Amino acid sequence: MIFQIRKIIVAFFLVISCFSHLSAVQSILPVEQIKAGMTGKGKTVFKGTKIEEFDVEILGVLRNDPSHGPKKSMILAKLSGGDLEKTGVSEGMSGSPVYIKGKLIGAIAYGFPNSKEAIAGITPIEEMLAIEKSKAPQSFYSSSFPVRKYMSMEELLNIHKDVFLSFGVDYYEGRAFVPLRIPLVFNGFSSLAFEKSKPSFSRLGFSPVLGVSIEHSQDRIDIPDLSLKAGDPVGVQLITGDINLSATGTVTYVDGNKVFAFGHPMYNLGSVEYAMAKARVITVIPRVTTSFKITATDSVVGRFVQDRSTGVLGELGKLPRLIPVNISLQNTGEEKQNFKVKIIDDKILTPFLLNTTISSIMLSEERSIGDLSLALKGNIFLQDGTSIQLEDLFSGNFDTSVANMTNMVTAVTFFLSNNEFKDLGIFRIDLDFQVTEDIRISHLEKVWLDKYDVSPGEIIRVKVFTRGFRGERVVQDGAIPAPNLPSGSEFYLVVADTQSLQQIERLQYRSQAFVPRSLDQLIRILNNQRKNNRIYFKVLAEKPGLFLKGEEMPNLPPSMKSMFSSPRVATSAPTELTQSTLVNYQLPVPFVFQGMAVIPVRIK
Repeated sequence: MIFQIRKIIVAFFLVISCFSHLSAVQSILPVEQIKAGMTGKGKTVFKGTKIEEFDVEILGVLRNDPSHGPKKSMILAKLSGGDLEKTGVSEGMSGSPVYIKGKLIGAIAYGFPNSKEAIAGITPIEEMLAIEKSKAPQSFYSSSFPVRKYMSMEELLNIHKDVFLSFGVDYYEGRAFVPLRIPLVFNGFSSLAFEKSKPSFSRLGFSPVLGVSIEHSQDRIDIPDLSLKAGDPVGVQLITGDINLSATGTVTYVDGNKVFAFGHPMYNLGSVEYAMAKARVITVIPRVTTSFKITATDSVVGRFVQDRSTGVLGELGKLPRLIPVNISLQNTGEEKQNFKVKIIDDKILTPFLLNTTISSIMLSEERSIGDLSLALKGNIFLQDGTSIQLEDLFSGNFDTSVANMTNMVTAVTFFLSNNEFKDLGIFRIDLDFQVTEDIRISHLEKVWLDKYDVSPGEIIRVKVFTRGFRGERVVQDGAIPAPNLPSGSEFYLVVADTQSLQQIERLQYRSQAFVPRSLDQLIRILNNQRKNNRIYFKVLAEKPGLFLKGEEMPNLPPSMKSMFSSPRVATSAPTELTQSTLVNYQLPVPFVFQGMAVIPVRIK
């Protein structure tokens, strides 16, 4: 066995070393020489991994085609033969190479939705080969986003709607060419998790398909096949591990270790780093609208590095950097379950994929309808050594606890990936969930103080009375020292949950949203987000202060207030405060706390 493994390792590196010495001998036919009436052959896989040929008849060439852009062309062709008579042009054929007299002319990439014949748009090969000259790194302008605790898939879609708009619709009711949708195969997902994810990924321009896993024989160890050739199915692995999410197209052209595929963009995101995997076709599903291939991915053979308007470019033998996500799930009285996946590191897609991963695992393993409480502890580790600690409690019925928890982790990931200060690479994500099938929510009934007239520094005993979901009453005890204020003055003790306290601060600071002013401030905010299982206490008094750059500067003397308000000092306009926060406290509780009370207290 050890000898076999050694042979595999040696063979692996031999194949990799040979890539640099390979060169393509495939000749091409320029688009200027293509005329209507020419005939040729195309290559694709309809089942398994066997490449089959089909017939191609050129109908014409569209110059300055709106689907491609100015100074770009599309070759219009009619396809026939093979399974095409019953399936037409199917999703998954994107990238299928087309040849005339043995010369490569381009890749099938576009189609007419609802067409009765197999009419396809072919991206000229010259335009695809130009992708290799695109060396600019991926660069997005990250807008200043107000920090929020939760972010749903719908909100993510709205933020990136300009990127995804042209991929999520069929133009002109089928009267114009559109890129063939890319089959997105969900392996290891429950039907419920698939149905919940399907609408969002459809809007992203994919064609979601609930797939099947392929069993690999363990009886013998084979030398890995790291090669790809024109006509092979190829997968873009977005999530891999205990669950798998892969988009599938077809290889157009291989030149040494360079792989050209698809013939149209995934999203035209520029420089990317996606896992490139071998794939096989289970079958083609014929449909009245557009047929699609059901596929399964196999071993990773490289990475895709460019996503451009005329296709994608990959490199064989070079593995992408993926983000490990480790999820542990402990239900009361049951053995802990551990899940390991890896997701691509991408500014736009990573938050989507993390949301899908977490919600899919939770919906597959836990009750989706009924009472459920989730206690989360976790860490998001960054490549620079810093980390974001996650801790909170979520409770509710139906799927509210799962949705809220998932949306919180999604929000943190989004703000890290899309901050305007610095490109932060996520190194690893660890999430630990403690699950109970009950409702752990308690509502505030009343707050009792042992005194309402106090001396400065005197200890005030506080009792917080709450009532649980089933009517059980809980009392929490605390003690707060009275602030050092002049005799006869008054202060307010605020007892509140997370959302109520946020509402009070919005009124206090006269601001509906807060945008971080530095990376350090963003990291600090994400590490100190208020938690659902806390009772928060805030002491407010009628004292002048300022709210500047997201920070409260309370109880300022007039001279200090004047200095910070000076245009010579302040880089942004401060908000003058009539009420200042003198002190904040928090009390951890074993339930989700809800409610608010404001209690006036007088200084003797």
